[in-house]
Amino acid sequence: MTSTWASDPGPCGATEVTRDAFLGGRLTLCQPARGYRAGVDPVLLAAATPARPGQSVLDLGCGVGAALFRLAARVPGLDLTGVELQPDYAALARDNAAENGIAARIEAADLRALPRALRDRAFEQVIANPPYFDRRQGTASGAAGRETAFGGDTPLADWIETATRRLAPKGYLTLVQKADRLPELLGAMDHRLGSVTVWPVAGRAGRAADRVLVCARKEGRAPFRLRAPLILHAGAAHGSDAEDYTAQIRAVLRDGAALPMVG
Repeated sequence: MTSTWASDPGPCGATEVTRDAFLGGRLTLCQPARGYRAGVDPVLLAAATPARPGQSVLDLGCGVGAALFRLAARVPGLDLTGVELQPDYAALARDNAAENGIAARIEAADLRALPRALRDRAFEQVIANPPYFDRRQGTASGAAGRETAFGGDTPLADWIETATRRLAPKGYLTLVQKADRLPELLGAMDHRLGSVTVWPVAGRAGRAADRVLVCARKEGRAPFRLRAPLILHAGAAHGSDAEDYTAQIRAVLRDGAALPMVG
């Protein structure tokens, strides 16, 4: 189903949304028909977040709520807050929360200038799917909403700094990012973050990882941990039109299963 979502396309470059079912229909998300649309990455992010019932969660750059609301579907009783730079995406996130009966506070704000109420809070979990491309290099997308999602102008170090400041002591930061930006991501972490786990994500066995899941703990003291790759697809190549996700990834996509990063 497609419906009009704004009389003015605003930063998203689109005036229509699609209503898409996830988790076997347990979650429905409205997202722009054109521009940035959630893929598998926010699903992996939600699955890897080590949240427990009743904890507070801050999603930096929440978009339409894809990761935040998948996490809510898996872990009950969370205190949810999302921050999104693009007002139209933030509005969709609020609509998605209401449609799915999820209590969440969504703020349209720059993560470098959070509202005072958020600057005064500490969260037990902070999650983020920062833009994958450094726009000091490469070519920008023609769609404004997609460009902000994939190549925004906020340095990766600012994402890490904001997340670190908002974490409560012993709280967890969980991110998904392109593998080639892992050195930059780890370099942005200082002594306040420890117990770092990196989980490479590869499309198929034997292929190089193109994504990483990263989890760090504020005031953590455990040794750095590099896990064996998480494989998305079964087999050496895609041989037909049929879905070929591994059993582990199918459980994440269809049933909201967790991907334990810690413990």
